[in-house]
Amino acid sequence: MHLESLQVLHRVKMGSRQCGGCLSCLLIPLALWSIIVNILLYFPNGQTSYASSNKLTNYVWYFEGICFSGVMMLIVAAILLVLENENSCKRCHSENCSEKYTTLLSIIFSALGVAFSGYCLVISVLGLVQGPYCRTLDGWEYAFEGTGGRFLTDSSIWIRCLEPTHVVEWNIILFSILITLSGLQVIICLMRAGMQLSKILCGTYSVIIQPGII
Repeated sequence: MHLESLQVLHRVKMGSRQCGGCLSCLLIPLALWSIIVNILLYFPNGQTSYASSNKLTNYVWYFEGICFSGVMMLIVAAILLVLENENSCKRCHSENCSEKYTTLLSIIFSALGVAFSGYCLVISVLGLVQGPYCRTLDGWEYAFEGTGGRFLTDSSIWIRCLEPTHVVEWNIILFSILITLSGLQVIICLMRAGMQLSKILCGTYSVIIQPGII
C-alpha cells in the first residue's frame, strides 16, 4: 500500500507539472504576438510618418503589448518553466519543503502574469473605445471620443477620419487582437495560479506517508 500510494502521488505530481509546463509554453507565442501587434499600431498602413510626428492615439504609448503583455510575460513564462523543471534547485533540505517553496513561487509569478496581461487588457479596451487620433475636417482630433464606443458598430461614420487612410479599421483590428491575446494570458495565468493553490489547499505536498502503515 505504501509503494502504491507513492506511485499515485508521483503520477499526480508529474501530470500537474506537465500540464503547468504546457500552459507556461502557451504564454510565449502569445507574448511574441502581443509585441508584433503593438508595434503595428505605430505604423498605420505601414507608414512611419505618423509615429514620428506623434499623430497616434495616446494609448499606443503605454507600451501595453510590447512591455507588459510582451517582454514581461516572456520573463514570467521563462521563470514558470524553470520552476516546473523537476531538476530545479532545491531550496530546502526535504523534498516536501522544496515542492512547497516552488509552488509558492509559481503562485507569485502567475499573479504577476495576471497583473501584466490585465494591464494590457484594460489599456487595449480603453484604446479601442476611445477610437483613433485622426485628421477630420476640423483638424487632428479624437473623432469618436464622445461616442462611448458606439462608432464600433456604425461603420458609416468612419469616413470622418480622413487621414491616416483606414485608420479606424487598423485600430479596431489591432486593439481587438491585443484584447484577445492579453485575455488568453489572463486566463492561463489564473489557471496556473488555481492549480498551484489547489496543491496547497488539498494538501498534495503536506501528505506524509509513514512506512509500514497499511
